[in-house]
Amino acid sequence: MSVEFNHTVIACRDREESARFLAGILGLEVGEPAGPFLPVETANGVTLDFATVGHDVPTQHYAFLVSEEEFEQILARLVAARVPIQADPHGKHPGRINRNDGGRGVYFRDPSGHGMEALTRPYGSDPTSELNGVTEEVPGAAVN
Repeated sequence: MSVEFNHTVIACRDREESARFLAGILGLEVGEPAGPFLPVETANGVTLDFATVGHDVPTQHYAFLVSEEEFEQILARLVAARVPIQADPHGKHPGRINRNDGGRGVYFRDPSGHGMEALTRPYGSDPTSELNGVTEEVPGAAVN
């Protein structure tokens, strides 16, 4: 059997709020609770198990590879929900998306402060792309 990533626990302030937020933005379903976990499953079978913790939550980063069509839908949901977006993880390009590797990418925060990312091309998939480092403004996008 080959090694596959199966699940991870996402520590958060409120599992309901965080799971429903991410599922809503990505167009996924929230599963039935399993003990302390509230699962959200991705298309490739990886489960994100959201768990409420009673202490400060260290910021983590989660990236989701999506199709161009899914990206359009995700971006539209982020804009409609007035979720601040940015083209980079450091916040140097608020209200914008990136065009790295000839694709598109966007960063946003979940209710617990985790850094979320949706991208259409894996990083490094086209290191010679003329679009690397290019950002585009998103009309109507919320910024911090």
